[in-house]
Amino acid sequence: MADKISYIARKFIEENVPFVIARVIATEGSAPRKRDAVLLMNFEEKTWGTVGGGLIEFETEKRCREQLKTKEKLRTYEFVLDENATGEGALAMGCGGDATIQIQYVDPKDPGTFVEDFKTSTSAYIFGGGHVALALDPVLRHIDFDTTIIDDRAEYANEERFPESRTIVCENFDHCFDEIEPDEDSFLIIVTRGHRGDLQVLRQALRKPHAYLGMIGSRHKNSILFEQLLKEGFAQEELDKVYTPIGLDIKSETPEEISISIAAEMIMVRAGHNEKCE
Repeated sequence: MADKISYIARKFIEENVPFVIARVIATEGSAPRKRDAVLLMNFEEKTWGTVGGGLIEFETEKRCREQLKTKEKLRTYEFVLDENATGEGALAMGCGGDATIQIQYVDPKDPGTFVEDFKTSTSAYIFGGGHVALALDPVLRHIDFDTTIIDDRAEYANEERFPESRTIVCENFDHCFDEIEPDEDSFLIIVTRGHRGDLQVLRQALRKPHAYLGMIGSRHKNSILFEQLLKEGFAQEELDKVYTPIGLDIKSETPEEISISIAAEMIMVRAGHNEKCE
């Protein structure tokens, strides 16, 4: 969500629309959202993102509305998320932790370093280290994706082949998620060397949080994999959300052309301009 909010914030600046943005800058103990969770509010009091829901969301939104009126540049709030806590910042929540939230008013006429400071990189996990991954990896890094390459062959997942990316060699693709923890902002790209690997990864990926899940292959091949997953109990609605054949239809053929089509589709999804990410 943070990457999408970054696009919205930049658009507001371009359109000369003031806004405030609240960010979780620290947590201790149990808290509803991790560090760097963000919420943006414009002058119409419309919001994007979340800092945790419930009382902490309510109190943060109230303070956002106040800061939109006062135009105070920056303010930090400490919240104690405990049903038994008292005093300023105490919220009767069962989490039992603490959260620090910083709210920034952004004047589009003088945004300062906001655009640079708020620039985010999105995690992209590429399953398969073959020709498509080799072409795709540098393209994604140029458009603010942090890439991780996962393959079951050491010769295809190593620092020499992918010097700027994290590389993971898994025992087999049944264990491809053992060393990674994708979240709701993550992009998952399945480009293994064959149907078996694609199926092994997809079966697990469908159960993981993600912003985008794409898989290479023809419609016929992928329909066979989908039939197998339906037999295993996956719902058609889950499979309908998979971007396959992966990439925008630009009649690409070579690994380099395919990588451009995939990157373009990922940009579109990250910007929120596709029905599958609604």
